[in-house]
Amino acid sequence: VPISGFNGESMVEVSTTCPWFKGYEKEVKSKATGKAFLEAIDAIDPPSRSSDKPLRLTLQDVYKIGGIATVPVGRVETGVIKAGMVVTFTPGGVTSEVKSVEMHHEQLTEGVPGDNVGFNVKNVSVKEIRRGNVGGDSKHDPPKGAESFNAQVIVLNHPGQVGAGYAPVLDCQTAHIACKFSELLEKIDGRHPKCVEKPPEFPNLGDAAIIKTVP
Repeated sequence: VPISGFNGESMVEVSTTCPWFKGYEKEVKSKATGKAFLEAIDAIDPPSRSSDKPLRLTLQDVYKIGGIATVPVGRVETGVIKAGMVVTFTPGGVTSEVKSVEMHHEQLTEGVPGDNVGFNVKNVSVKEIRRGNVGGDSKHDPPKGAESFNAQVIVLNHPGQVGAGYAPVLDCQTAHIACKFSELLEKIDGRHPKCVEKPPEFPNLGDAAIIKTVP
């Protein structure tokens, strides 16, 4: 859609300065046509939510509220959280029952992917769970810790050499944790994920590599 945000052309109403533009037509889940930018945004089909997958809820913070007990707050990435569910927090393996679920001070029957929710759990101290933990349904594929994982690393800027034994701090969702590069598996083309050197030497600036990483 040709637009001019500065002049407001074709943003909300159809502009007369682009007579050559005959409009758009799209048909994915639903058919839609139009000429203005706002119409095009309204025609976007919302993405499907992964409600049918196992619950994964990343904790952003944990609060101690008098009269309510411990209230973890986090974002539902996949699955559904609801009152009565028994959740397990990883790492640590702490398990507790969800008493209630709220979002923006309103009680919910369930929290779905994309919701930032707070939920009340009993018999859990604020010292037992913390930001970065992941919650899951104890009865349906609860989250588990990993001894190692393979990471695709691109060296954008670094004063020294990056190799086995290097220990960067990684941010994944809300987790902020130091990991160790255990083994450089292969050097790959950054534009196309194919091996160009195996095993690699120290990756240089701009290089990409698959590296075995240990939390």
